[in-house]
Amino acid sequence: MGSIVTKTISQLAIKPRKLFMIDSFGAILTAFFLFVVLRNFDEYFGMPKSVLTYLSITGTLFFIYSASCFFFLKSHWTPFIIAVSIANLLYSILTMGLLIIYSPMLTVVGITYFLMEIAIVCGLAYIELNVAIAIKQNRIDNNR
Repeated sequence: MGSIVTKTISQLAIKPRKLFMIDSFGAILTAFFLFVVLRNFDEYFGMPKSVLTYLSITGTLFFIYSASCFFFLKSHWTPFIIAVSIANLLYSILTMGLLIIYSPMLTVVGITYFLMEIAIVCGLAYIELNVAIAIKQNRIDNNR
C-alpha cells in the first residue's frame, strides 16, 4: 500500500495540475451528495438539513478553488496545494466536530458516511501535503 501512495505522490509532483482536477471532482461530488442525496434522505442519515446545506456550500467553494487552480495555474503550484490541503484538513475537523455534536441524532448510516468522508478527505490532504513537499524538494534538487 505504501508504494502505491509513494508512486502516486511522485506522479502528482510531476503533474500537479491533476491533483487539482482530483480535488475539484471530489469537492463537487461531496457537495452533490450532501445537498441532493443526504438532504433528501435525511431520515436515513440524521444530520440536520441546515448543516448539510452549509457543508455543501463549503464543498462547492472548494470545487471552485480547485477548478480555478486546475484551469488557470501554470506554475508555482506549492502554495496553492498547501492551501487546499489545509482547507481539506479543516473541513475534516469541522465534520468531525459536527459528528460529535449531532451524534445523538445520527444514524449508523450517517456516522458511517461522515467517517468515510473524513477518511477520504484526510487521505487526500496527506497526499496533497506530500506532493507539495516533493515539488519543493524537486526544485531544490534541480537548483544544485
